[in-house]
Amino acid sequence: MKLNKFLVKAKANTYASSGEGGEKIIEDGSKELSYEEGEFKYRDRYFGFNPFVGEEIVWKKGKVLWAMNYYGKVISREVPAKRIYEFLKEALSRVNEEIPFRGPKEFEKDELRYENYPSGTIEEFTGFEKIFHKGKEVYRLYYHGGLAKTK
Repeated sequence: MKLNKFLVKAKANTYASSGEGGEKIIEDGSKELSYEEGEFKYRDRYFGFNPFVGEEIVWKKGKVLWAMNYYGKVISREVPAKRIYEFLKEALSRVNEEIPFRGPKEFEKDELRYENYPSGTIEEFTGFEKIFHKGKEVYRLYYHGGLAKTK
């Protein structure tokens, strides 16, 4: 299985499907979601709620292969955070192999709109995502990452 395909499956089976409430609470105060298939293992560990910071890591045959860090927050009280995060999960469930970092380039439902601005490839990338309510920005997240090589 290729890394892009595994990432799509892992993300669809972790935060996008279970999110808040489906995590394992770690003694350092973080929350963790994980997924394994074949020779790959994925872990998404994050701290906080609003704002929050986290890291996703993929191992292949027990060695770190890929990682991504992220920082995000709700920036407006116009829409309840719970509604924003529910919409975010729906957007993230549409992740694709072409850009397997967060969600699709855009997604819209009701009065909310998700936009993703990725740059780079799976080897090295950066980007940010935003959610808008009636055209006003209510949420923002920055991310970056890429392949990791072990000695």
